[in-house]
Amino acid sequence: MRQKHLLKKFITALIILLLLVLLVIIYSYFIGTSGLKVKEYNIKSKNIPDEFYGLKIVQLSDIHYGYHFNKKKLENVVKKINEIKPDIVVLTGDIVDNKISKEEKNELVEELSKIEVTIGKYAIKGNHDYDFKDFDKVVNDSNFINLNDTFEIIHGNNSNIMISGVSTNLHGKNKINEKLDSSKKYLENNSVNYKILLLHEPDYIDDIKDISYDLTLAGHSHNGQVRLPFIGAIYTPKGAKKYYKEYYKVNNTDMYISNGLGTTIMNLRLFNKPSISLYRLTN
Repeated sequence: MRQKHLLKKFITALIILLLLVLLVIIYSYFIGTSGLKVKEYNIKSKNIPDEFYGLKIVQLSDIHYGYHFNKKKLENVVKKINEIKPDIVVLTGDIVDNKISKEEKNELVEELSKIEVTIGKYAIKGNHDYDFKDFDKVVNDSNFINLNDTFEIIHGNNSNIMISGVSTNLHGKNKINEKLDSSKKYLENNSVNYKILLLHEPDYIDDIKDISYDLTLAGHSHNGQVRLPFIGAIYTPKGAKKYYKEYYKVNNTDMYISNGLGTTIMNLRLFNKPSISLYRLTN
């Protein structure tokens, strides 16, 4: 009798545990992946020129369009960005999740084109974009400037800001310092007040030599797509093993990592709502 009683308690506990796991999965699939948060950060630095005080930068990342991230969700993101009235918008990789249909490509261009800025829109390629043959076309047709392995100088009246971009470091032959070579050469002969780096995989910040960026904006980690209280991220991908949380001070660089908008591998988010990031430059 005692063995039967213990077996009954064990089966009951197992059923309760399985139901809890099922409820968590259902929540992560239907609720965790829905909605949109705006994470706001005040960026303070003595290097920020006075004339760029209050500059608003919006970062979106890891859309993974076509993998459970659809036009309706992107419409909501674009609407929220335009309500913010940003000066600059940056897209730090993984626009798609490897392959999308022609219809989805047209939807992507249609919506990204609606993002309004006062200065410019910039994009870099993530690891999931590497085999996306139409990446350049989507970026250009959406009125973004392709910053893969190059840079842009934003000129004020008496000062300037550099925005450098690095394509995914998980593919291709060139190392990160080779990709930053044009930025380095420019800095050898020109003065820049404030330097921003767009980087998809945050772990590669440790490999950068010769250039000290004031601000780095990265993606890729999703901050851990599934997180647990007191434990944090359950899993992070290669390229985001060391750096995967929202913020790190790496030497003299403030690095912020977006938790992204979409999902990959599994369409689950737990304690990690989709978000865009708003950075206000102050001094």
